[in-house]
Amino acid sequence: MATRQLICAVLGHVDHGKTLLLDRIRGTAVQASEAGGITQHVGASEVPLEVIKQLCGSLFNTIKCEVTIPGLLFIDTPGHEAFSSLRERGGSIADIAVLVVDITAGFQPQTIESIKILKQFKVPFVIAANKIDTINGWFSNKQDFLLKNLSRQGRDAQGLLEIKLYELIAKLNEHGFKAERFDRVTDYTQEIAIVPTSALTGEGVPELLMVLAGLAQRYLEGELQVSLDSPAKGSVLEVKEVKGLGKTVDAIIYEGMLREGDTIVIGGIGKPIVSKARALLKPAPLQEMRVKGKFINVSEVKAASGVKISGPDFNEVIPGMPLSACWDESRLGELKDEMQKQISMVLISTDKEGVIVKADALGSIEAIIKLLKDSGIPIRKAEIGPINKNDLIEAKSVKEINPDYGVVMGFNVGELENALEVNKDLKILIIKDSIIYQLIDQFKAYLEKVKEDKKKDVLKSVTTPVKLRILPGNVFRASKPAIFGVEVIGGTLRSGYKLINDSCKQLGEVKAVQSKGEQVSEAVNGSQVAISVDEIVIGRNANEGDILYSQVSESDFKRIKEEFKAFLKKDELDVMRELIELQRKKNPLWGL
Repeated sequence: MATRQLICAVLGHVDHGKTLLLDRIRGTAVQASEAGGITQHVGASEVPLEVIKQLCGSLFNTIKCEVTIPGLLFIDTPGHEAFSSLRERGGSIADIAVLVVDITAGFQPQTIESIKILKQFKVPFVIAANKIDTINGWFSNKQDFLLKNLSRQGRDAQGLLEIKLYELIAKLNEHGFKAERFDRVTDYTQEIAIVPTSALTGEGVPELLMVLAGLAQRYLEGELQVSLDSPAKGSVLEVKEVKGLGKTVDAIIYEGMLREGDTIVIGGIGKPIVSKARALLKPAPLQEMRVKGKFINVSEVKAASGVKISGPDFNEVIPGMPLSACWDESRLGELKDEMQKQISMVLISTDKEGVIVKADALGSIEAIIKLLKDSGIPIRKAEIGPINKNDLIEAKSVKEINPDYGVVMGFNVGELENALEVNKDLKILIIKDSIIYQLIDQFKAYLEKVKEDKKKDVLKSVTTPVKLRILPGNVFRASKPAIFGVEVIGGTLRSGYKLINDSCKQLGEVKAVQSKGEQVSEAVNGSQVAISVDEIVIGRNANEGDILYSQVSESDFKRIKEEFKAFLKKDELDVMRELIELQRKKNPLWGL
């Protein structure tokens, strides 16, 4: 057994400084080569313990235990979906994570998404409260350690930093986490450490490395013990074409050893993919896997490390798939079965009534399925790949059984042309988003709207409580039918409602409602409209200024009370109480 490197995932909202923070550690300029300065692919960087000691300097001596881990393996992710691909049987292969948050911008959608994913996979994490150099009045000093530099800041800058830190602490508390500035943490098992940093100036970076190394040594050392003389286990980060090599796989090896020429088994959608590791390519020390021309050929890699694998038959490989080396050909069949069992647990086809889910990677699918199941939402099918016409046809069959769930949900995927064409006739709702929790929230909002619409339709089948006042000076015709202005002072008036006075005497039926000269189907509380009513004779059985009510039958009242009371607004409930009082003056048992 040996102690492997700590696998540390770096997550955060776009443009909060993830890659720049790693650049500061690596002393490289990966970010400068990225389109728009935004991380486009997943990367991995190995930082040996000697480099950490060098960057931390005398600060390293404050760690109250001997540090024996060989180093840190940083995974730089463009988003939460890449992190969720770092998985093994539903868990994460990342030992710890750094969540980078722009201290001036605070929590953003991908920050919240990252928090939820970390919580789901039970991964310990540290907050890098980045961009402290942008705090108004902040004076950067690259020579001093953070706490010494902080003590030299002006009162305003110190105060602003404290405000921003406690805003982060409050947000973390909303998600069920206690947190504190790293030097104030009393129990690292109970509190999340927040390290103020500036990727631009390097402030706080030694402190961040010290916290990570200390946590790894003190609390995670047991989990870092692996057998290096066993077949490798890993997870696919990316699949891409490389000139001269063809399709290659970028992977993280988190257990055992992978050797050049090894048979490898990778999970597949239909069946496992069996290939050979023709060549193993590793980034040079402190270089990131994406930098072109910076790879060196190696004969073997040991956990934990990032590696680029060149081999045949990688065309069907998908990010997030598990990977295993096979050293004993007699176990190949067993290994393939085990691998496919893992995949089938994620790619599901179950409920007759349920949503169709499509996503870009295995980890994304897994995260969506868990959130949907936690919310009690059934799943008909969950697959990787773009939305196609079969997905829409299947959603249509669901819609015929239960209209609520005849929906296709897409995460980081588009629609094929044939899907767009067939949907012109099928008219299936497609909900798409690049943030998982927002995708789920969109669907929940759709369900609420469907529920609300159903209730509204049913409420239209009963007479709801309405209170009107005949507006003085607005009688346009006294009878046959009477046409006059009213103010709706409670409830919603609809044509077809029968009206009564405060003695519960029926006066007539509303034949039409007009607003600003145009006929409308209803008038809400506060509206002033003209109505035409048969049987009423203004000046005989109704007068200007009179209060009128809708005639709610006893059966309608009971239905409203039992089924729809929660959907009545306050003004409608108030009018209902008035109507009950008026009716019970005539019949004490009315509505009981």
